Amino acid sequence: MGIEYLFQPSHLERLFLGLWQTIQIAIISVFLSAILGAIFGVIMTSKNPFIKVLCRIYLEAIRVIPILVLLFVFYFGFATWFNWQFSSFWVCIFVFVLWGTAEMGDLVRAGISSIDKHQRDSAAALGLSEAQILTQVVFPQSLKRITPGVINLFTRMVKTSSLAVLIGVVEVLKVGQQIIENSLLTVPNASLWIYGLIFVLYFIICYPLSLASRYLEKVWE
Repeated sequence: MGIEYLFQPSHLERLFLGLWQTIQIAIISVFLSAILGAIFGVIMTSKNPFIKVLCRIYLEAIRVIPILVLLFVFYFGFATWFNWQFSSFWVCIFVFVLWGTAEMGDLVRAGISSIDKHQRDSAAALGLSEAQILTQVVFPQSLKRITPGVINLFTRMVKTSSLAVLIGVVEVLKVGQQIIENSLLTVPNASLWIYGLIFVLYFIICYPLSLASRYLEKVWE
C-alpha cells in the first residue's frame, strides 16, 4: 500500500516540483560561488596585511557560524529587527553563496599557493604580465589540484540545500513532509517510501558529480 501511495501521480508531481526548487537553489548557489570564490581566492593571495586580515575574518566567521544560524538571521532576524522581509528562496541562495564563496576561495588560494615560485619567476622573465601568469600558468595547474575539493564542495552544497525547508522553502524535503503528514492515518509506513524516494533523488543528483571528479582526476594525472 505504501508504494502505491507513493506513486500516485499527484504525489510524484509535487515531489519533482520540490526537487526542481532544490536544483534551482543548488545550481544558482554553485554557479555564483564558483565565480565569486575564484575572485576571493585570488584576493586572499594578496600580500597586503589589511586585506589578508579581512579575508581571514570572513573565512573564519563563515566556518564558525553554522549555516542554519545564518539562514535564521537573514530570514527571521532581519524581519524582526528591521522589518525587512526577504524571499526565503533568495535568502537560501544568499547564505549558500556566502558559505560557498568562502570555502571555494580557500581552495583557490591553496591551489595558487601550491604553484612553485620559480614558475612565476620564469613566466615573468618571458615578459608575461601578472594577469597572463595567473590565467596561463597558475590557474591551469592549480585547477587540477583543487578539482576534487571543488566537486566535494559542490556536492555538499547540493545536500545542504535541504536546510531550506527550515525557513519555509517548499523544496523536495518539505513536500515529502507534507505528503507524509497527510497520510499518517491511512498509510502508516508512508515515511519509509517517501524518504526512500528522496534519498534516491539526492543520490541521482550527487553521484554524477562524484563520477565527474574521478574522471577529471584520471584525465589530469
